Amino acid sequence: MLKKITVLGPESTGKSVLCEKLALHYHSIWCPEYAREYLIVLGRKYNYDDLLIIAKNQFELGEMYTRDAIEKKHSTIFFDTDMRVMKVWSEVVFGKCHQWISGKIDSQKSDLYLLCKPDVPWVEDDLREYPELEIREDLFNIYKELLIQQSTPWIEIGGSYEERFANAIKAVDSLLK
Repeated sequence: MLKKITVLGPESTGKSVLCEKLALHYHSIWCPEYAREYLIVLGRKYNYDDLLIIAKNQFELGEMYTRDAIEKKHSTIFFDTDMRVMKVWSEVVFGKCHQWISGKIDSQKSDLYLLCKPDVPWVEDDLREYPELEIREDLFNIYKELLIQQSTPWIEIGGSYEERFANAIKAVDSLLK
């Protein structure tokens, strides 16, 4: 049975790198974050309605990668984001969230969440918005509270990139036993 592992956390906490490394380690696949692709092509500052477009495309991308993982009989699939991220981002940036996004949160079932702590150095990127540690910690706590309020297992992933990877492997191995 396919196990879905979702990586969450503030910007620049190594989520994409961790997903890619885990997928390689488990000979599996990972679903990237659609927002990066969309925002690079957008050519302007995103707005509230852009987040709904991003969310719908992210959801479809996740469904497509899941079908592919099932078809290829992978034991795991890793997701670089989910609707929780879209909800948090909408609420933090615009103070509200599209109902469609909120409504999809429960339908995106994962078997494990890896919550990346903002304890690695910020990496500058034209698409990133909140380099301040205090804001990154606030975002981390928002994600943490969302995970506390649901029943799916989750763990915090912190430390160096090597420590993050090692701890993520331990968590995924425990899930797969």
